[in-house]
Amino acid sequence: MKKPLQDYRSRVDIVALNPHADIVALTTDLVNIPSVSGNEATLAGAIYQELSKCSWLEVHRFKNSVVAKTNLGKASRVIVAGHIDTVPVADNETAVLVAGGQGLPSDGTVVSEDVVFGIGSCDMKGGVAVALRAAVSIENPQFDVTYIFYECEEVDSERNGLTLIAAEHPEWLAADIAVLLEPSNANIEAGCQGTLRAKVSTGGTRAHSARSWLGDNAIHNLGDILAKLNAYEPAKVLIDGLEYREGLNAVQVTGGIAGNVIPDLATVEVNYRYAPSTSGPQAEAHIREVFDGFLVEFVDNAPGAMPGLDRPALADLVSRVGGKVAPKFGWTDVARFSAMGVPAVNLGPGDPGLAHSRNEHVSVAQLKRCEETVFDWLKG
Repeated sequence: MKKPLQDYRSRVDIVALNPHADIVALTTDLVNIPSVSGNEATLAGAIYQELSKCSWLEVHRFKNSVVAKTNLGKASRVIVAGHIDTVPVADNETAVLVAGGQGLPSDGTVVSEDVVFGIGSCDMKGGVAVALRAAVSIENPQFDVTYIFYECEEVDSERNGLTLIAAEHPEWLAADIAVLLEPSNANIEAGCQGTLRAKVSTGGTRAHSARSWLGDNAIHNLGDILAKLNAYEPAKVLIDGLEYREGLNAVQVTGGIAGNVIPDLATVEVNYRYAPSTSGPQAEAHIREVFDGFLVEFVDNAPGAMPGLDRPALADLVSRVGGKVAPKFGWTDVARFSAMGVPAVNLGPGDPGLAHSRNEHVSVAQLKRCEETVFDWLKG
């Protein structure tokens, strides 16, 4: 009999973790603790148990998220965060250390360097390992630090651990800046673009296809919408020295009733990726302007995040990587922090292109480089 969700959330199973092990061993151990979205209780318990041993941390367990804070009276506070859930397994539930020149267990793909293979290794238990190692190792960071290990990032927004914490304990999310250890090839990706989906529709007149002259084909009328998309010139927006490239594209077309009916409705679903300096309402107004005269229905709209590289704590982090920063084109939880007035960046080990894949893995070299960067930054 399948257990209801609340049973998973109330489990108290505890497994042992050794956060003082090297970064590769810790990543391997984290991968080997199952934590598909909604079933993170065991991993949350293990993290809570280890962090509770640190006298310099104030530790909270909230549902299946864990928050640990230093309270040293520093001039500024930073957040270091990562989600502990994964997508469902795909014959990759067991971590395997694969040496360069060998094949992955999933499909035999030969890797050019040493990697840790397994579900969540890239997205994002490698990043979680970095944060956990920092939390238990750095007793006197140059900033006060709030470490957040949160649940349900891979599913509906209302279940996201950050959403749940913000609703009941918003004070835990107060900080000057935030760093999410999402996979970014161990490089800094600042802010993120907003994303909007809308359905743009054309009408017509239904008729029998044998007497098509009595109707008006809505699918044929989509030509004007597609022409606008083909002619559209996306903007390039410069923020903090970073160029964010916008995009407006058709992602789905629907229409038609039956094989002998002239359709009276057809729809193009469009996706608009817009610069972080554009607000959600401004993005919607732009889409209405582009498709003036057509029926526009918005499906969803998630504004982006400003990079905030002028904040001292982020400027310090950038200096630790030689000033190398790229804009983030995808949407991540940095936008949640930005909406709360906390600028954020992504900095984590792993190629984001491998996230959710059957052959998911993370580079050992990137694990070590990311750990070195974060430790160097926090220690000051």
